[in-house]
Amino acid sequence: MVSCELCGLNLMRTQNGPLRVQLMAAIEVEDLHKLYGDFEAVRGISFRVAEGEVFALLGPNGAGKSTTLEILEGHLRRTAGRVSVLGADPEGGGRALRERIGIVLQSAGIDTELSVREVLSMYAGFYPAPLPVRDAIEIVGLDEKARTRIGALSGGQRRRLDLALALIGNPDLIFLDEPTTGFDPAARRSAWQLVQNLRSLGRTILLTSHYMDEVQQLADRTAVIAAGRIVATGSPASLTDSKRVTTEILFRLPEPVTLEQMPAGLRDLVTPVDGRLGICTTEPTAMLSRLCGWASGAGVELQALEVLRPSLEDVYLELTQAQQADDVPA
Repeated sequence: MVSCELCGLNLMRTQNGPLRVQLMAAIEVEDLHKLYGDFEAVRGISFRVAEGEVFALLGPNGAGKSTTLEILEGHLRRTAGRVSVLGADPEGGGRALRERIGIVLQSAGIDTELSVREVLSMYAGFYPAPLPVRDAIEIVGLDEKARTRIGALSGGQRRRLDLALALIGNPDLIFLDEPTTGFDPAARRSAWQLVQNLRSLGRTILLTSHYMDEVQQLADRTAVIAAGRIVATGSPASLTDSKRVTTEILFRLPEPVTLEQMPAGLRDLVTPVDGRLGICTTEPTAMLSRLCGWASGAGVELQALEVLRPSLEDVYLELTQAQQADDVPA
């Protein structure tokens, strides 16, 4: 391995000699387990987050997602496995590690009598090289609320303050646990732009969210966790392109063509769908070729032809429900 200190990359030499770039890991998790008595909340998960990457950890409530985050943040001891966060074990990283990470919790207890500027100034004093308070306020769009007491902020404004508190230490790694909960659509878009700006500055972000459009917009890669196990990993695009969830091909036959005129191999796959005919398949290219090949050969012009590929939400539901079903005792 050849290291490049200037760019922070590892250059890995292949068997044939050429070098390829491998981003250094901000987070490494290997065979992580967490037991609460007899209950195993996390069951041997492994994943890696590269420096400068936005990585989304998705899962339903009770899947082990929050437990994993608390272990990475150093708030919870693991039962077994290896964890590295910015090159340190979070169980013993101490203040040196905490100064390099920012955390947006689902809810945070803050003195509601302080103003936005006052609480950010107080937190900035905990870090050796914080962001200027004015910059943190501007980044999250609370300029007009800088002198407002926290108790008078709306839910969305409180969430923006949570984000500012995570950024005030100028961290290398940021944990965003459902950061846009309570945001209106405009505020959510502003938060997305902020995350994208942080990524462009080389910050690493571990994100959780129940908004699939948010994950598709922000995440470079995603891991889906269900019942304590990771059931899929990849970019949002690669997950929706996989064969895990079916694609639906919809069409109508022109009069006087009837379903009985289709070859049996296709006809048996067709089901009525809201006034059209539909075929569900995990191989849409091949199936579309078969359908259009028949139509072309028979001189049939298919009407209202549409191919509905699975969304990230479809994939997520399929993966998590299948895993939960597998874990139900017989």
